[in-house]
Amino acid sequence: MIKIEGLVAATFAAFKKDGSLDLDAIPGIVNKLVEDKLAGVFICGTNGEGPNLTVEERMTVAEAYVKAANKRLLVFVHVGHTSIHESQRLAAHAVRIGADAISSVAAFYFKPSSVQNLVDSIAQIASAAPSMPFYYYHIPALTNVAMDMVEFLQLAEEKIPNLAGIKYTAATIHEYQACLNYKNGKYDILFGYDELLLSALAVGAKGAIGSTYTFAAPLYQQVIAHYNNDEHEEARKMQLASVEMVRCLVKFSPIPAQRAIMKMIGFDLGACRLPLQSLSEADSNKLQSMLEQVHFFSIVDKCRHEIKKTTLQTH
Repeated sequence: MIKIEGLVAATFAAFKKDGSLDLDAIPGIVNKLVEDKLAGVFICGTNGEGPNLTVEERMTVAEAYVKAANKRLLVFVHVGHTSIHESQRLAAHAVRIGADAISSVAAFYFKPSSVQNLVDSIAQIASAAPSMPFYYYHIPALTNVAMDMVEFLQLAEEKIPNLAGIKYTAATIHEYQACLNYKNGKYDILFGYDELLLSALAVGAKGAIGSTYTFAAPLYQQVIAHYNNDEHEEARKMQLASVEMVRCLVKFSPIPAQRAIMKMIGFDLGACRLPLQSLSEADSNKLQSMLEQVHFFSIVDKCRHEIKKTTLQTH
């Protein structure tokens, strides 16, 4: 079964001025992620505005990412939808185009009534792509489906043969640790709160999926490197830089704020789709000033330089 080590970037949607998809932006984003040594990319999820896209648009985006990645990094396709049938269509399509894994949130309109009900629903989605690794996307802050994930693994083990693990986007580190250790680490439990990465590493995390890895991967790679080298004070300093960055962006709407950061580093992704609203120019300038005050951009640049220097020394 697949086991991810390192970082997977949950990327953002890109739109043209008329609101249509900007597929031309995708190769540049993928090239940046390859250069930043990401393990993979997670598309059409929360940050990719998957619920704001039509099924056909999501398929088109998935095709563009698979083509741009060209096996240089793994492509995780989020297939969650309010309709299980549409999720199955997206899952089958991901297989056809050569993606590497699929993932789905719980139903977020008519919500599962129990863990068994959740497993039964997710099993139907996963069954549309039986040969492909499937990750349940646990994000209770958005779905309001906050069920016991250890019980989920227990019930899903027989019901979902292609279950690879969980994209665990919750701050409940104790449950995350329990999932990691279920049956001696049988499943790949990828951590989803970037600002708590160091805490997750401390309980055994090896892989993580997050939005800020799209623009700040070198910072987190240094967190991991320092932790692995038992340089705990340095790891804490790097994680604090992430916390300070996140504290800046959550003063605004988080997804539009991160899209604004992408523009600051040279990737104009266009406007969000309603009900999300892009930051005003004044708010974008305010955010940039706040990030500069905590030295965010210079820290990321320094981390990138350190990684390159280390890479050169080891070759």
